[in-house]
Amino acid sequence: MSNPSLLILPGDGIGPEVMAEVRKVIDWYGDKRGLAFDVSEDLVGGCAYDKHGTPLHDDTMAKALEVDAVLLGAVGGPKYDNLDFSVKPERGLLRLRKEMDLFSNLRPAQCFDALADFSSLKKEVVAGLDIMIIRELTSGIYFGEPRGIFEEGNERVGINTQRYTESEIDRVARSAFELARKRGNKVCSMEKANVMESGILWREVVQKVHDEDYPDVELSHMYADAGAMQLCRWPKQFDVIVTDNLFGDLLSDAAAMLTGSLGMLPSASLGAPMENGRPRALYEPVHGSAPDIAGQGKANPIACILSFAMALRYSFDQGDEATRLEQAIEKVLADGLRTADLLGEDGVDPVSTAQMGDAVIAALDASL
Repeated sequence: MSNPSLLILPGDGIGPEVMAEVRKVIDWYGDKRGLAFDVSEDLVGGCAYDKHGTPLHDDTMAKALEVDAVLLGAVGGPKYDNLDFSVKPERGLLRLRKEMDLFSNLRPAQCFDALADFSSLKKEVVAGLDIMIIRELTSGIYFGEPRGIFEEGNERVGINTQRYTESEIDRVARSAFELARKRGNKVCSMEKANVMESGILWREVVQKVHDEDYPDVELSHMYADAGAMQLCRWPKQFDVIVTDNLFGDLLSDAAAMLTGSLGMLPSASLGAPMENGRPRALYEPVHGSAPDIAGQGKANPIACILSFAMALRYSFDQGDEATRLEQAIEKVLADGLRTADLLGEDGVDPVSTAQMGDAVIAALDASL
């Protein structure tokens, strides 16, 4: 039986630095846990443009469609600001999402106890927070037609159309219920069924999917604006939240900042199952390419390492090993190690990107 395959796309800025630490973790799992991966590496973003004149070469796109999972670092930087829109680094990422049909965007909001003081909320509200927001990623108001800016009488009017089909709602709802079964078995669906017909359809389809195929999962419904308020009031009441593209964009950023450490958070974008049963999947940290610190060893690799933990859990059915990696990171933070972005205490010297990666490996060794 062949090893599962990973395509690594380090990208631009700090991407190669943080991905180098992920490679250490991948190698550790092969050496110490018998979890070997067939790893290949390629270019995306600005570095791909520099070499090929395009932010994503066709051959790289073909590889992404063949492997079991893609792990991406970051793309972009001021060097590429004046490029034509069609070849900007971000277009490479958007092409990956579109052609892999990654409709389910998983955005965790997890607060390690050692970093609870970084949140703007009270420590007891966020300490131990571990929720997941699933955002529908390929439809909704960002893609609906008609859209544009038009002349209407003596003034201009901007139009965007919120549009969802039953099948689009059905598949992201199933993604949420399946994920909930691996977590706390609880889903809250958020929309605006009180004022939007698309919200009415969303609620009806999610309820139907639940009643027919997932009656074992606890389901609740909440208006998205009330959900935003509840996220700030008591976020630990939630486990999995599923919502549309627009509300998911807003709610996931709000929830991420509850943790006080946006730059430490991973994400996953999942599509339909392939022939081997695994979903098409792209894993990436939420943070950007941070060109101002690239090459200086200051970047925090934890978000990228946690993205690999998500791959272990959701692509490779290695939930116990994902937990092992997350607990290793928690131990490192509890021991007081901090990269420069996490310094909040006087007298604490920052560790480098590589030192943080080495500390995670040491904590993994200690877990055996």
